[in-house]
Amino acid sequence: MTQEKVEFTNQDGATLAGHLHHPLGRPRAFALFAHCFTCTANIKAAVNIARALTEQGLAVLRFDFTGLGSSQGDFADTNFSSNVDDLIAAAAWLAQAHEPPQILVGHSLGGTAVLAAAPRIESSRAVVTIGAPAAPAHVLHLLGDAQEDIERSGAATVRLAGRPFLIKRQFLDDVTAQALPDSLGALRKALLVMHAPRDELVPIDNAGRIFVSAKHPKSFVSLDGADHLLSRETDARYAGHVLAAWAARYVSDAGARATTLTQNGNEVVAETGAAGFVTEINAAGHPLLVDEPTSAGGTDLGPSPYDLLSAALASCTSLTLQMYARHKQLPLKTATVRVNHAKIHAADCEHCETASGRIDRFERVVELAGDLDESDRQRMLEIANKCPVHRTLKSEIDVLTRLRPEPGD
Repeated sequence: MTQEKVEFTNQDGATLAGHLHHPLGRPRAFALFAHCFTCTANIKAAVNIARALTEQGLAVLRFDFTGLGSSQGDFADTNFSSNVDDLIAAAAWLAQAHEPPQILVGHSLGGTAVLAAAPRIESSRAVVTIGAPAAPAHVLHLLGDAQEDIERSGAATVRLAGRPFLIKRQFLDDVTAQALPDSLGALRKALLVMHAPRDELVPIDNAGRIFVSAKHPKSFVSLDGADHLLSRETDARYAGHVLAAWAARYVSDAGARATTLTQNGNEVVAETGAAGFVTEINAAGHPLLVDEPTSAGGTDLGPSPYDLLSAALASCTSLTLQMYARHKQLPLKTATVRVNHAKIHAADCEHCETASGRIDRFERVVELAGDLDESDRQRMLEIANKCPVHRTLKSEIDVLTRLRPEPGD
């Protein structure tokens, strides 16, 4: 995964700043992420969800709304409608610089904003809200007693999340004039509503109002145990992975597997960043994630390389057994293969040629379900040893390694 800083202008000519996350290989689709009220694009939830989405082959743009973070403009002059306009500008920039976004994701008030922006972003096919208020006016309760001061004098400074913000009466007028959630019946996009049952800032009944107001196709996912800001990385990454799996049904990824990183049909590309051991893999267009267990200094976000090697042997064996059974018309229902890998002393292997040091041992257990007689089962056991990965592991292997020339060399 790579990340680049980007800039684009909004409808008022202000420069908005953001980060574009690129997956390994050609993206399956582009997603646009909207952050929460008075937050920035660098809030942990936005970063962790973006990373989870890129691990699943999606490119993600997260940016700061006008007057927040690194974006230009005066926050006091913004409102809900201007946030929606910023989303439209971000989508237009993506369409010009890369591809139009097919997925819109919004956290908290950003979720409400993507609901309002979706009808104006024709390329969007899937809309996702995370802890979103059903109506923009929900944020007024955050103003407390200052709301009366704003209505009386036209503006007041309010402390939100520990920081002072100047709020003008035009902001109040704008959020109360919005038609959501009543307008969701005309959304005409696939909708996923994600919400924590114990959300302390936006009660879950907001999710119910959004869900009931929208028409199918619509889905709901409970973020059980999470807080409103998805401050735990595990909660944010869970939301991102579920989101990516759900969106895959609705986005168009025609030709995405023809990754620019792949030189031939069976090439596998792995990329590890400077921090940690999380490794992204593109296997013929299929995204995978590899990591080391916590006991080895990793974060256990994916299988280890040896887990993948064991998986290759197990899956190849199971596939080979099914292919043989179908060819011979045997009543095999399922073939379950369990593989365990270990390093053992060569002296403990009676039939091995190596006499000293350690060797790799793969212990394989085959379970066959079906009305098979004993001779069929024994024959299947023999076939298990003929699977291509088994033969590769048992044969002489030649690994060639070379440095790829730097661009321009």
